[in-house]
Amino acid sequence: MSNRAYNFCAGPAALPEVVLRRVQDEFLDWHKKGLSVIEMSHRSDEFVSIATKAEQDLRDLLYIPSNYKVLFLQGGASQQFAQLPLNLLPQDSTADYIDTGIWGQKAIKEASRYGYVNVAGTAKPYYYHAIPRQNEWKLSSNAAYVHYVANETIGGLEFDWVPEVGDVPLVCDMSSNILSRPIDVSKYGMIYASAQKNIGPSGMLVNIIREDLLGCARLLCPTTLSYKVAADNSSMYNTPPVFAWYLSGLVFEWLKEQGGVAVIGKLNKEKQCMLYDFIDASGLYSNSINLPDRSWMNVPFCLADDRLNELFLTCADERGLLNLKGHRLVGGMRASIYNAIDINAINALVSYMAEFEKEYG
Repeated sequence: MSNRAYNFCAGPAALPEVVLRRVQDEFLDWHKKGLSVIEMSHRSDEFVSIATKAEQDLRDLLYIPSNYKVLFLQGGASQQFAQLPLNLLPQDSTADYIDTGIWGQKAIKEASRYGYVNVAGTAKPYYYHAIPRQNEWKLSSNAAYVHYVANETIGGLEFDWVPEVGDVPLVCDMSSNILSRPIDVSKYGMIYASAQKNIGPSGMLVNIIREDLLGCARLLCPTTLSYKVAADNSSMYNTPPVFAWYLSGLVFEWLKEQGGVAVIGKLNKEKQCMLYDFIDASGLYSNSINLPDRSWMNVPFCLADDRLNELFLTCADERGLLNLKGHRLVGGMRASIYNAIDINAINALVSYMAEFEKEYG
């Protein structure tokens, strides 16, 4: 019987328990080789087989076309905010960015260090409670790429549509919603996602990039940050984050065993509907995000009386419902319900919220 709590952390986030138990079993002696994966040469046949399988499983899960490279890189999405323009934004060129919240703003600020950024659309007029429709955007005529964040983990905004930008490469930060429901990779020039939400542990990033976008890096781009160098060396130009890569591969295996992304997407839809429906029917809890733009992965909510916040969190912790405190920049509460959070966790959370409202609402 597991005594693990329900972990609603935004990241590093919950991982499937069956995956963690397999890691535990294999940690000291991987496949009777007498050593751990974290002690293994990244150039050994054993680790190359781990890496190759992980990439193929991810390709299978997302139906990644053959003209896209899959890179497993060190660092996270914040590093990509600089790495992206160094690779895809030529000197004296323009990139279009969409501002839908704090992560979009961080990406804009960093990219502005390397070239001109046109903020083509912003959620600011909606107080970041809604995503501006594309007919409100003012895209450049000569943009090197268009960038947006698919899901804002802090504010709880998520695109449920894919922007249409013609022949301009569409670049998307999918750190917090990749693998949560089906996507059409062919609509993007590049997708990147830090691992610590739906993929694996922190310290690694997955980059899915169309081959024609490789080889465009500026001369000042460090060799270790070049997408082409990474692609030409199978993500092993230098020592990769071997443990994160290995564990992520196990998560990909687990996803395939669940039936793939389409099946997980149906479960995620059920989870978020259950939680939002309860919040909307409540007199104590509220969520102010425009209904079509509500995140499936990160559900922020407020209590009608802020004086109840600490009590709510204390009682939740006692119930084994952890990490429900909202981000320090926005306050309130937030339940992150990534793939590894099952329907039992949502039932437990809703039951607790109902009891708390009955007593204190």
